[in-house]
Amino acid sequence: MSNDMDGVHQKPDCLTVIDGGVTAPSGFRAAGVACGLKKSKRDLALIVSEKKASAAGVFTQNVVKGHSLQLCRRSISDHKAQAVVINSGNANACVGPDGFADAEKMAACAAEHIGCTPSDVLTGSTGVIGQRLNIDAVTFGIDLAFGQLSDSREAARAAETAILTTDLRPKSCAVTCQVGGRQITIGGMAKGSGMIHPNMATMIAVLTTDCQIEPMHLQALLSQAVNPTFNRISVDGDTSVCDMVVVLANGMAGNTVIDPGSEGEQILLHALTYVCSQLAQQIVADGEGATKTVDIRVKGARDAADAYRIVQSVGRSPLVKTALFGEDANWGRILTAAGYSGADFDPAGCDIYLGDLQVCAGGLAVAFDEMKAKQILQQKSILIQINLQDGSASDHLWTCDFSDGYIRINGSYRS
Repeated sequence: MSNDMDGVHQKPDCLTVIDGGVTAPSGFRAAGVACGLKKSKRDLALIVSEKKASAAGVFTQNVVKGHSLQLCRRSISDHKAQAVVINSGNANACVGPDGFADAEKMAACAAEHIGCTPSDVLTGSTGVIGQRLNIDAVTFGIDLAFGQLSDSREAARAAETAILTTDLRPKSCAVTCQVGGRQITIGGMAKGSGMIHPNMATMIAVLTTDCQIEPMHLQALLSQAVNPTFNRISVDGDTSVCDMVVVLANGMAGNTVIDPGSEGEQILLHALTYVCSQLAQQIVADGEGATKTVDIRVKGARDAADAYRIVQSVGRSPLVKTALFGEDANWGRILTAAGYSGADFDPAGCDIYLGDLQVCAGGLAVAFDEMKAKQILQQKSILIQINLQDGSASDHLWTCDFSDGYIRINGSYRS
């Protein structure tokens, strides 16, 4: 999929949104329990497929990687899996060989309950970096979770809450669609609130589907779905070490295997992209200290790389984000951020809009209604449009404002 903005900003007609999460597709159960990594909160999630599934994943590009994530990447290399186990409260990162051994114990414990090999269990961790994981608490939590596995919506919700860190609310989405005369369901959950920036950030997402699809084909579609969604969000410009999106497809919908280039492929890609886009936007809306979400759209760039540079630069600018928090229509900060992005464009052709209100024309100030601008910036969702009039390339990024709440949260994260 290209960076077609309509593809992530509108729901395709072929999809039906349903209430649900990772247990919505056939053959998936989940649980979320408190094992003691966090004080009196759920901190371990387990998702299990009734049968071994095709599996695909996309992982952080940070050269520093958590141990649970490293094991997950190794285990998913055969593109098969049957379960996902994730703990919150501890990133299991930067602690040396013990961290990898602890991740292996997580997988082995879950595999013993399922009756599968440890390599069929995908592992994830999120939380504080550089502290040894309490593996006894984790294995206790896995034992506890297996006694609570269910395909109910409540079980999915428990798993969603168990992976949260500084998040204020759980994040989920589910849709159905028709492929080859069969109903296919795709469900998902995610966590993420801070350390969020494109190329995977401090976020973890798990997608499940009962669609039947070859593993390598699933990997290709997941990568296409992630690019305009999870790779187009930013809260604070930081990219973490534990971030991943994994998907399991167990084939229990009974559809014929989806062929590359077929109509079924396009429908499934639409479904995966829509679920990812909804989870991505929920992450931005729950950004640490956020009071507003912002959709930045650039069009008329000379090429895709320039469009991408500009949305990233504007979306991570502290001056732009604080102006949005303060409801100040300071469009000069937007133009300036575009100017230092590294993109090649002529400022004399740049128009900027806040919502439908033009505030800059040809790189110059225009008279605009300050009261209307204030009203636009008071909304919970703000659209910034930048038209360079230099070419035909476009891109977008979802972000949020910067408030004093972000400083309070991150000034005392470990305490």
